[in-house]
Amino acid sequence: MSVKKLLDLTGKIALVTGGSRGLGLQIAEALGEMGAKLALTARKTEELEQAREHLARQRIEALALACDLSKPEAIEPMVTKVLAHYAKVDILVNNAGATWGAPAEEHPLEAWQKLINLNLTGTFLVTQAVGKRSMIPNRHGRIINVASIAGLRGNPVGMLKTLAYNTTKGGLVNFTRALAAEWGEHGITVNAIAPGFFPSKMTRASLDKLGEKIIAHTPLHRLGDGEDLKGVAVLLASDASRHITGQIIAVDGGASVA
Repeated sequence: MSVKKLLDLTGKIALVTGGSRGLGLQIAEALGEMGAKLALTARKTEELEQAREHLARQRIEALALACDLSKPEAIEPMVTKVLAHYAKVDILVNNAGATWGAPAEEHPLEAWQKLINLNLTGTFLVTQAVGKRSMIPNRHGRIINVASIAGLRGNPVGMLKTLAYNTTKGGLVNFTRALAAEWGEHGITVNAIAPGFFPSKMTRASLDKLGEKIIAHTPLHRLGDGEDLKGVAVLLASDASRHITGQIIAVDGGASVA
């Protein structure tokens, strides 16, 4: 089989959570360019519609579904709508997430629970529903979790303090490994991308304060940009990665090894 055929996603259905902007939209663009039809979820209807129109201009089909993944009761109806529209989900990108900055001794319990509910519990429930209702019966699936290099280590001294965020992303790393071992028998691969710093709404405050320091301590001396997740996302969504599972791929300019 040619490499182009291995990477081709024609006929595949991809569900991207947090897909209305930022890294989620970047990944959606890549999967759509390679032929996948998309379902996007996010909390804000207006941003979802803007994303859908943006993709339509690139001739990429996308179903937009407003859904707050921090609310467990909203998840099953969302998956039901995706399956009613497309009949299956081949690729699941768990990208939805939030962050919070505060010293550990002052971290609000409400903020801790918010991040646990969205970053971990929401991811678990979406994955469970898609796996049970589509991927396991079809004996095929590609699950891509968007973790972070913050889940691979503690924050360097002098950086913002984000204990809850780091904890949830670390949990997502081992969620990836444990689920890969469990669902491999069903023909499902489970991998994670661990981005470093990319300009986005979530990272704006950190980059405004520490951007120059972050770049200086990154071996490639740059931040991620609008193209840097596309290749690895297509790889992990496609048949080119059919023998790769349980892996965490850092896309961070080398920051996690410096």
